Amino acid sequence: MAKDYYGILGVSREATDDEIKRAYRKLARQYHPDVNPDPEAHEKFKDINAAYEVLSDDQKRQMVDLGGDPLAPGGGGGPGGPGGPGGAGPFVGFQDIMDAFFGTAAGGGSRGPRPRTRPGADAILRLELDLVETAFGVEAPITVDTAVLCTQCSGAGTAPGTHLATCETCAGRGEVQSVQRTFLGQVVSSRPCQTCQGHGTVIPHPCPTCAGDGRIRTRRSLTVKIPAGVEDGMRIRLAQQGEVGPGGGTAGDLYVEIHERPHDVYSRKGDDLHCRVTLPMTAAALGTRLTIKTLDSEENIEVKAGTQPASTLRVRGKGVPHLRGQGRGELFVHLDVKTPTKLTPDQERMLRDFAKTRGEDIAELSKQGGFFSRMRDAFNGH
Repeated sequence: MAKDYYGILGVSREATDDEIKRAYRKLARQYHPDVNPDPEAHEKFKDINAAYEVLSDDQKRQMVDLGGDPLAPGGGGGPGGPGGPGGAGPFVGFQDIMDAFFGTAAGGGSRGPRPRTRPGADAILRLELDLVETAFGVEAPITVDTAVLCTQCSGAGTAPGTHLATCETCAGRGEVQSVQRTFLGQVVSSRPCQTCQGHGTVIPHPCPTCAGDGRIRTRRSLTVKIPAGVEDGMRIRLAQQGEVGPGGGTAGDLYVEIHERPHDVYSRKGDDLHCRVTLPMTAAALGTRLTIKTLDSEENIEVKAGTQPASTLRVRGKGVPHLRGQGRGELFVHLDVKTPTKLTPDQERMLRDFAKTRGEDIAELSKQGGFFSRMRDAFNGH
């Protein structure tokens, strides 16, 4: 059964080309995968594209109006198709027959010459920055190797004092036609002209600088402004700083991809910073004050007496500035308590005496009702 392409776009069968285009644009904005990540929206977007492809083409639309489906295998079953009342075979449009025999458009429909001026491609550049630079932003100099407009011919591709000439093979049409006899009768098919590559014009005297391309490759220096708070892998877009198109076409965009170098002290998770500090056992027991050099200042942090191993201290507002919005992330200081491994005889004696005064000279099992504590109680007759 043929698809209801009009229903997919929500337009009537009498809709004009402009109405079809407006309906397509409205639905595309709503269901585009970049806007709507829902898998069902992705499938809906495919149907919308297919419907616009059919209804914006006069021949395919005519085929739909006759009950066929130009996108279905074999042309789709409308009247005269496998599911239609005629039952005489698949309904195949004239365009499809021509494509099957010749691989190109036929029937007299002219595409016209291809423009020499085309938009340029986007370019991407990797930029390595330190943590301080990504945190607070920086204006970084970059060197770009891209295609730029040829200064000698200004994109025309012709040598000074010369001009484009009409192609003699296709007479400026950009395509050549051939006549063949088929079972349908005499058929005229069109193909791009090989002499002018479909442009309709040739360059008798190419520009000696760009060899007729209208652009040259060169290395140039730019300055990119990196905003505060960017993260590793993010891209900064510089509009129209990419490749100039053939024939001097509009330049594409340049994307600067950020790569953050590892820091000696801090690791980053989003806008939060993390570091590790090793404390002597005595400092953890008695308490102390730490002086920590953050990314932009020095902070005095109090370590309370009796601090346990693997404790974490939080310093508010000393992380990375938020890329969007006000404020900064947090700084987390993870404490590692170091136990001495080598003691002098006097140190060992004093430590043992200290342990006896606290009753810590004998290790005890946990008293939380576990398996080993129950065994101990059983042996002790409890």
